Amino acid sequence: MQAVILAGGLATRMRPHTLTTPKSMLPVAGRPFVDWQLEKLAACGYDDVVMCIAHLGEQIEAHVGDGARFGLRVRYSSEGPNLMGTAGAIRLALPLLAPTFLVTYGDSYLPFDYAAPLRELDAHDDCDGVMSVFKNEGKWDPSNVQTDGAWVLAYEKGTKDPAFDHIDYGAVAIRKPILAALPEGKAVGFDVVQREIAEKKRLRAHLAHDRFFEIGSPEGLATLERHLTKAS
Repeated sequence: MQAVILAGGLATRMRPHTLTTPKSMLPVAGRPFVDWQLEKLAACGYDDVVMCIAHLGEQIEAHVGDGARFGLRVRYSSEGPNLMGTAGAIRLALPLLAPTFLVTYGDSYLPFDYAAPLRELDAHDDCDGVMSVFKNEGKWDPSNVQTDGAWVLAYEKGTKDPAFDHIDYGAVAIRKPILAALPEGKAVGFDVVQREIAEKKRLRAHLAHDRFFEIGSPEGLATLERHLTKAS
């Protein structure tokens, strides 16, 4: 099973730390965050990881290497200085992608079975993607998903409509042709791709039941550190 990690962002909310250290390498509970993330993916059955890197990505590559010590094969796709957006970054990695794969973010730590969305995608040919969603009701971050529990009925970042009471949990299984259809060299966000699939009624929902964690803000990093320290 293959996972793609989007780890190329500038992480402006974590400055000044991320001026010299990529977000994936920020220390959490005594270790670089990426270590926690890769170990979790391996524990869920993944064996192949593609890391989409850009800002200070050479530090991630130097630390993670080929991934063997995590029980993984890790390869890299670098955007360089010209950021292509989250979907554009995946499109750039096209030669490395499996027919179906999971997309997650380089600042997300999710206490669930990362393999579940990909298993569901591989089991159903009536969809192009499976989005993990959580009934957030605006609590942890603004909610952006309307779902009937089986399908993503609508996906809209920034909406204030109370019908959107779930949130994109941060792990989406998707088919390679969806990314291959994007124009080469054009910057585009992965949220745009997900919204279009939902509009076509081709995006299934996988319900997660525990809150998500992220290190995109100092508060988020501190919360995850408490969670991991307590768990260990």
